[in-house]
Amino acid sequence: MLKSRKHVFWEAMVMTIAIFLVGLFLGMMIEQSNSNKISSFLIESEISLADGNAFSEIIKNQNFSCDIIKNMNIEFADKVYEEAKLLEQFDGSEKLTDNLKSLHKKYDLLRTLLWTSNQESLERCKNYNLIIYLYEYETEELDKKAQQNVWSKIISDLHNNEESVLLIPIAADSELSSLNLLLSEYDIKSYPVVIINNKNVLYEIESEESLKKYLD
Repeated sequence: MLKSRKHVFWEAMVMTIAIFLVGLFLGMMIEQSNSNKISSFLIESEISLADGNAFSEIIKNQNFSCDIIKNMNIEFADKVYEEAKLLEQFDGSEKLTDNLKSLHKKYDLLRTLLWTSNQESLERCKNYNLIIYLYEYETEELDKKAQQNVWSKIISDLHNNEESVLLIPIAADSELSSLNLLLSEYDIKSYPVVIINNKNVLYEIESEESLKKYLD
């Protein structure tokens, strides 16, 4: 009877160790897969950043028609927006926090370049609307996170439903000197905040309709 109990005990222990090792192996595989994806994002962000610099210079120095400027800006901004959205699947992974912060910072720099490149274009061309959505990426306030989620949904819906809207979401807490310089032109009191066509600063939005009245 005693031998039988010992046999069951050893079987249970071997099974527990086997399950632990399998779980550890799977966890390492998933972590390696995530690391590879992050490395791929890093390369893509470097390419996008260089592309964004070139894009800004071309738009600024060439006399394109307003229709071409609108279409090029919206297409490029949408491409950057979709790339950055893919990073959301990794948010919350503590082991990848540093890499994620670097990636978000690069995309925020790229979006800041887009904002600056549209300063003159927006004044010359009146055929599209520029929406800058400024939020806090690293906030720990639950109320603010909830508010930003609601705002993000409303603004995204407006962007999807309006062909002439150029949407640029930027994390205001990215600690970018260029972004801080741009923000110094506005007396920002709190975040999140929406700036429409570089003139309307909104601290409250309730629906798409509440934003549409500020569009040209």
